[in-house]
Amino acid sequence: MKTSGDKVFSERVNNVTDAEAHAFEKHASASHEISRMGVAGSGNALAPLQLEQRRMIHREESVRQQSDAFREIRTRLLGLAGPQNFVTLVVSVSPGSGGSFVACNLATAFAFDEAKTSLLIDCNLRYPDQHKMLSVSPTTGGLIDLLELPKVDIGSIIYPTGIPRLRLIPAGKVRENSGEYFSSFRMRTLLDSLRCRYADRYIFLDGPAIKGSPDARILSDLADFVIVVAGYGRDTPSAINQSVANFDPGKMAGVVFNQSP
Repeated sequence: MKTSGDKVFSERVNNVTDAEAHAFEKHASASHEISRMGVAGSGNALAPLQLEQRRMIHREESVRQQSDAFREIRTRLLGLAGPQNFVTLVVSVSPGSGGSFVACNLATAFAFDEAKTSLLIDCNLRYPDQHKMLSVSPTTGGLIDLLELPKVDIGSIIYPTGIPRLRLIPAGKVRENSGEYFSSFRMRTLLDSLRCRYADRYIFLDGPAIKGSPDARILSDLADFVIVVAGYGRDTPSAINQSVANFDPGKMAGVVFNQSP
């Protein structure tokens, strides 16, 4: 990318009845909704230069190397999951290693596919960053508002991003102690609802760094896959191994090495 020079590498770390008619109608309705999201999301679409200024991928040639790297991660996740959609947690080994950068661009890579939508949820309640990265003003609240106030409508905290088929749920109010929110029944119900509403929706949780916080491990209980982001030349092999050991081996999708200038 012109403004960042980020390089991303990924590696695997561990080894016609009525019912059919109804299913077809549901699929057709979902496809129509996805198409509508693309149009709605492009009304104020971010231009390639704006995306590059935010260190984000797009379809143009100028960031082809970075885009292809995230597409490769997308392909690997889809291969692991099979036909069903899934929830992916993205967390850094340590603060500043680039977990939010990877989470946002991976969600964007999924949104490139016109048959899919992606939803990015900022779960870094101490240091939320995604709304700034995507230039979203969370005027009607975010994740914390929904978890604290049952009357808040889910739709009111899902924001367009300027990228077709990509939506954001920002963190909302800053909270020091977030584990109780992530382990709550309401959080699990929220994710189940968001995942089941559309069969072609892929959810990405941008979690806090593993070092110094138990929240990443708590969030992993809600995810199908976990991606650990290591700062290239920043996080030691020992620190990476210790971080990976926090998670169920069956959920570990891989380690992404992120290099920033």
